[in-house]
Amino acid sequence: MVLILLLGAGAAVPLRKPLLRAAGWALVAGDPIERADIIVVTSDADGAGVLEAADLVQAGVAARVAVFADPPDSVDEEFIRRGVPYEDAGARAIRQLEALGIGAAEQIPRPVVGSDDEARILPGWCDERGFRSVVVVSMADHSRRLRRLLRRFMKGHAKACVRPARYSPFDPDHWWETRQGTRTALMELQKLLLDIVLHPIS
Repeated sequence: MVLILLLGAGAAVPLRKPLLRAAGWALVAGDPIERADIIVVTSDADGAGVLEAADLVQAGVAARVAVFADPPDSVDEEFIRRGVPYEDAGARAIRQLEALGIGAAEQIPRPVVGSDDEARILPGWCDERGFRSVVVVSMADHSRRLRRLLRRFMKGHAKACVRPARYSPFDPDHWWETRQGTRTALMELQKLLLDIVLHPIS
C-alpha cells in the first residue's frame, strides 16, 4: 500500500518518469557473468529464460543447463483426469533447449513453488552434483529479489550469479504504460520491500 501511495505521489511531480523508471530498475539486478559449471533457469522464466540460457551456452559460459521440474497442480490433475495430456513446462523447456542445439539439459527433480523454494533447493542440489558455480537465469522483474535470496541460501555452497533474461516482458523503462507491467511492478516491489525489511543485510 505504501508503494502504491509513493508511486501515486510520484505521478504528480515533474520527475514522474524518472521516479517510475528508478522503481522499475530497482527490481532488476544482474551480476558479472563468468564461466560456470551449469546454468539454471528458474521455473517462471519460461521461453525468455530458455533463450537466455541458450545464448549463454553459445557464449561459452557453461555447457550444461538445468530447469526446475514442473509437477502438475490440482487444475492440471483435473485435466489429466478428463483425458487431456499434461503439458510439463520443464519438459517443454528441455525440448526447446535441444531444438536450440543444447544437448546437455536436465530437470532438477524437485517441485518448487516460486523463488523461495528454488533458493532453498539449489544449494543442496549443487552440492550433490559437485557444482561450484552456477548462473541462475530469471525474469527481469524479480532478479534483484532472487539475488538477495541466493546470497542468503547459497552461503557456503556454490557461487551463484543472477542473469535477468533479456527477453523478459517486463520493461523497467516503461512498465507503468501497461496494465500487466503495472501489476507486475507493484507486486514485485512489495515483495522486494518485504524482503529488505525482513533481511536488511542480504
